[in-house]
Amino acid sequence: MGIYAEYLDRGLDMPALNAERKNQLRRITELRGRPILVYASAFSKQAPIDINYNDRLPFLDQLSGISGESMDLLLETPGGQAEVVEDMVEAIRSRFSSLAIIVPGWAKSAGTIMVMAADEILMEPNSALGPIDAQIFQNGKQYAAHAFLQGLEKIKEEVNKTQQLNRAFIPILQNISPGEIQGCENALGFAQKLVTDWLCTYKFKFWETHSKTGEPVTQEEKEKRAKEIAAQLCDHGYWLTHGRSITLADLTGPEIRLVVNDYSQNPELCDAIQRYYTLLKMTLDTTNIYKIFETPTSQIYNFAVQQGSQTPAPQNQNIDLVQIDVTCANCKTTIKVQANLKSGIAMQNGAISFPENDVIICPTCKNNMNIGDLRKQIESQTKKQIVKEEK
Repeated sequence: MGIYAEYLDRGLDMPALNAERKNQLRRITELRGRPILVYASAFSKQAPIDINYNDRLPFLDQLSGISGESMDLLLETPGGQAEVVEDMVEAIRSRFSSLAIIVPGWAKSAGTIMVMAADEILMEPNSALGPIDAQIFQNGKQYAAHAFLQGLEKIKEEVNKTQQLNRAFIPILQNISPGEIQGCENALGFAQKLVTDWLCTYKFKFWETHSKTGEPVTQEEKEKRAKEIAAQLCDHGYWLTHGRSITLADLTGPEIRLVVNDYSQNPELCDAIQRYYTLLKMTLDTTNIYKIFETPTSQIYNFAVQQGSQTPAPQNQNIDLVQIDVTCANCKTTIKVQANLKSGIAMQNGAISFPENDVIICPTCKNNMNIGDLRKQIESQTKKQIVKEEK
């Protein structure tokens, strides 16, 4: 019987599922001999699952409870903003001399950029990273910066070859501004720079000799290899789609040649990570939690509900903060509501405090929304009262 089937047969309720997940996280810590922090997002929920600026406060909050010189980060993310990744990495690296990143499932796009900041990368054959070709959002469309620039280059090559501009390209070029072109170049360059700098500084810091010749490795050689890897990971023309999986075999293969530790070769550690990951996915799949920041002893959950839904709050008495995305039934505007379960917690950017009278006024259509049922759910399942914010 597989691990997933085992837990399904056990019929774990939310408190039991949370407790078992924490047990497995502690087990990973014991086996690795170093503290661990989890940053995980659901992949299929209609919620802000990407790495974004609102993650900064809960991430730093959970990071503040970790001590020592080294740490592990277990990462599950579809990607997001590289600028936020840079902030997260700097926060970790300002305090810890050694960072290992564990990827039991997926760390795509900006998640892959974060992985390149690790001294040690732990994956197994079924886990995957993704291309880091910067994604551009313009006029309701999403496209890869590399593909955009590559398309312009093909038009340029045709013009140089034929000495004339194909009329079919005229409406396309009329809708492109110089700023858009520069924006694509900047986004692509930023991603490549982060990967190059982090590989040189962290992943390659103990690469001292060439395995084939035994000759010393120079700083120039480290930079050259880092640039090659960054270019390969950013090459939309090679990977073709942004959602493509870059597996352990790809990373260690002849094209990239990156050292990645296969934790499936350690049966006990593999069992602990697989059990934790299965429980993590069960938590994200069976509740409206869409993002988890946690250590073995603390946690912050983000979860989303629509107005009038009966979605329960996370059932855990150790929670100090609950975030809810409330969707207006009238105009579909989403309002981020923060329910503090103890005093002194700062408000996240863009969030409003849970209203004392349980009524939210939609900022777009002025619709009044009573979320009193949500207050009852949060307080009954956390066994805490939502704190009244001092004005």
